[in-house]
Amino acid sequence: MFKWLLLIAGAGLVYLWIKGKKQAKLNAENPPKPSKDKPKKTSDPEVMVQCQHCKVHLPQPEALTCEDRFYCSREHLHALDSNGWIGDAHWRISPNQDVRPENIQADLAVIHHISLPPGEFRRRDSSKHIVDFFQNKLDPNGHPYFAEIADQKVSSHFLITRSGTLVQFVSAHRKAWHAGVSEFLGREKCNDFSIGIELEGDGDTPFEAAQYQALTNLIRKLTSAFPNLQFAGHSDIAPERKTDPGIYFDWKKFQKETGISVNKLPFGLDPR
Repeated sequence: MFKWLLLIAGAGLVYLWIKGKKQAKLNAENPPKPSKDKPKKTSDPEVMVQCQHCKVHLPQPEALTCEDRFYCSREHLHALDSNGWIGDAHWRISPNQDVRPENIQADLAVIHHISLPPGEFRRRDSSKHIVDFFQNKLDPNGHPYFAEIADQKVSSHFLITRSGTLVQFVSAHRKAWHAGVSEFLGREKCNDFSIGIELEGDGDTPFEAAQYQALTNLIRKLTSAFPNLQFAGHSDIAPERKTDPGIYFDWKKFQKETGISVNKLPFGLDPR
């Protein structure tokens, strides 16, 4: 009886072994298809980027972006970096610039107005022409006035459009060509020691609230980096040639919103 049981058990084991071999062969010939419901695993490496402000590396999904630049924090995005560039401005680099004289740092901010074509901002957005002008790309055939100025080589550090958009053309540490023949409290060649700020507008139209707000934000960043800044209009440093920013620029509003000491405004707060 015991021998029969051994034979039966042995036959069962042989059957299971043969069945397992057949199943293995079937599995090899017909591998299971991947489920459509399961996400496909990826082994792509994590993309790392560098903060424009502090140069720290971080994963791209964690970075804040402005144009094609990356920042590790909102503080750095909105700050003036060590190279003289503001992170959240639109950078449109102008060729019209050069180095400041040795051992000279900016201690004057000059406020201008500009409109291309003159007064066109009242009818439509025309700030792109100002950007083209500061980059030597203005089409002389685009408007009769453009033909008169297209060959001029000028720039400013900053432009604030009617909507309050901030555009930067030149590092705050370098010299932009905005003041021309000028004198500030007995010091000539104001480009050497000044920062130029253009407000889109003219002498016949009040500036927009958004422009004052953008200007206030800009001045706070600049005074943090350049604590000795004083402030003047283009007409204050070139009175025989210029009238900007004009009578519609509100110096009292500017002083109140920025918190600048009146002592930093040597030409006073009255419109001019």
